[in-house]
Amino acid sequence: MFCSVRPLRILLGFALASSSTIAAAETVRVSNRDELAVALRDAAAGTAILIAPGTYRGGLSRAGLRGTAEQPIVIAAADRDQPPVILGGGGGLHLSSPEYVELRDLVLRGAIGNGLNIDDSGSSKTPAHHVTLHNVVVRDVGPEGNRDGMKLSGVNQFRVENCRVERWGNSGSGIDMVGCPDGLIVGCTFHDAGDSANGVQAKGGSQDIVIRRCRFENAGGRGVNVGGSTGLPYFRPQPQGFEAKNITVEDCEFVGGLSAIAFVGVDGATVQHNTIYRPRRWAVRILQENTDPQFVPSRNGRFINNVVVFRAAEARQVVNIGPKTSPETFVFSGNHWHCLDRPADTERLLGLPVQETSGTYNAPPAFYDAEGGDVRLRGRQPNDPGVREDTAPK
Repeated sequence: MFCSVRPLRILLGFALASSSTIAAAETVRVSNRDELAVALRDAAAGTAILIAPGTYRGGLSRAGLRGTAEQPIVIAAADRDQPPVILGGGGGLHLSSPEYVELRDLVLRGAIGNGLNIDDSGSSKTPAHHVTLHNVVVRDVGPEGNRDGMKLSGVNQFRVENCRVERWGNSGSGIDMVGCPDGLIVGCTFHDAGDSANGVQAKGGSQDIVIRRCRFENAGGRGVNVGGSTGLPYFRPQPQGFEAKNITVEDCEFVGGLSAIAFVGVDGATVQHNTIYRPRRWAVRILQENTDPQFVPSRNGRFINNVVVFRAAEARQVVNIGPKTSPETFVFSGNHWHCLDRPADTERLLGLPVQETSGTYNAPPAFYDAEGGDVRLRGRQPNDPGVREDTAPK
């Protein structure tokens, strides 16, 4: 598999910043927007900005927040049970080129543009890096157009954990990554997006990203867009012949939405141990949207040990293959497939581009309550297809 070494380094590197107890050289408590703006302006390595419960007008921004590995800058709720709400604004909160910065227990709501924007100030020479987002909620963004819940551009070595994104722009992404290497998105949920939106998108040269134990419920046209289509000037640090590389999606749940997984201009990705339940049009797509000749055709994807349940009356195609791709380089192995309304035809309906090894068909998975949204599997072990380790029945 492609995923393990570099994300493990991220996990270890963020052990201090992700501690449940905030230890800071200086603690600044704020209770109104002016105080928050001043605290952001003056923050230095080791500063913890603790925000009192209440509502704070959005449109906040800060460039060049610089913590250190030993003394990160923390921006957090003073009371995690009453998180502050950053409301409205062209963007809720915009951080440019932050280093060793952590956001905790915040709500961003109603931004016209992106809810949370973290970038490299427009230059690959000043990347954002070592950024942690923990228990951040973004909702009601846009709602029209390419408006993202969280926009990450040129962000290196980052972790997004236990976050929630709901109702973002109808052609945007819950999390949109452009030119982002070395990232982990874990334990997050994505709900209620338009059919032209994505749940999570990794494109523009993004690589070595793991998306783990997340839930996508009616999360748009593509639950996870592994790759995409990026204008050449926006690649970080520059185009390298792929939209995305070495992306892993594992132990996730996909319920509804037009499609769960799209491999788009990708050079190597692994999708494993996920549950996909009733996609409305496709379960898996293999596409090429950036057709510049310097880019490889979408290739080297691995779809293994997943559970896919669909209705023939809903799914246009279970596996959709677009032109200018290399579907013959993909691997399908160990997946369990089931067609709810035509179980005897399950295997014939799949349309796999290559012969699958060790696939199983027809038998209905023993979900706890799939129609009620609970797609855990009864009696399955953590390493079985489609079982999330943190929710596997004991």
